[in-house]
Amino acid sequence: MTSNFRTEAIDVTPQLASEWLKKNTGNRPLSRMMVAQLANAIQRGEWLHTHQGIAFDINGVLIDGQHRLAAVVRSGVTVRMQVTFDVPSATFSVVDTGRKRSARDILSLSGEENASYLASALRVHYLYSHNPNSVWVGTTSMVTNEQIVDFLQTHPEMRDSVTLGRSLNKAFRILVPAAAVGHYLTKSRRPDIDQTAWIDGLESGAHLAEGDPRLMLRNVILRTSTGKSTTKADGSRNQLHLYLKAWNAWVAGGQFRQLNIKAGETMPAVTTKKWNPDRPSGNMETELLL
Repeated sequence: MTSNFRTEAIDVTPQLASEWLKKNTGNRPLSRMMVAQLANAIQRGEWLHTHQGIAFDINGVLIDGQHRLAAVVRSGVTVRMQVTFDVPSATFSVVDTGRKRSARDILSLSGEENASYLASALRVHYLYSHNPNSVWVGTTSMVTNEQIVDFLQTHPEMRDSVTLGRSLNKAFRILVPAAAVGHYLTKSRRPDIDQTAWIDGLESGAHLAEGDPRLMLRNVILRTSTGKSTTKADGSRNQLHLYLKAWNAWVAGGQFRQLNIKAGETMPAVTTKKWNPDRPSGNMETELLL
């Protein structure tokens, strides 16, 4: 079927977007999370004029683009977008049915190895850097594809940390993003510390004394993976928290009677304590209870 619709590039102001939203009578329910994500991207200057835009049918009803328009209103910023008019009403059923490209898709198309793990790890790293003590769900967990790609350019060695994270995942089932970010943060912020013994201990668990932070971290994660742990150690955020806490204790030569996350405890920063490679582990006992 041949259509006579027309498309124009229009500078859409918040006022114009608000008026056009009044013609939104048949779209799916609005996702506030998506609107907030788009609005934040607009305010950061990440909006790009592409072939994708909004559309009205032959009766003037908005059939595509409600989230873009709502984001313009929320952001208070004028953006240029393609606007299509006089679209046959019958096309509504096939509009916007494709899957939006994810950060993983973009990294994969760029030739990145381990694109899925890398995208997830970059997201966790971004959230740790910008909102460490938020819950990382809902609006606090929004990270755009552009932010992830930019973050990789700033932190290119995350690629190597993801490779290590996969190795640690095979060793004791820690989630790859948590292990990758934990390794990257500790390595980049404490280049003075040789992590060979730390990594070897996590990978093998051999010859580690009871209470050794490496053994405690392994055991907590392994018990969690089998559903036998009472410790809150599910999800990348909690596992990163435990990774950093255990690493900080290892640097200080401490031991745990119980490795856990206290109620209301903030996300650990990488310790700045002096490192003594000859200091035996266990001369400072630390008890961390929920």
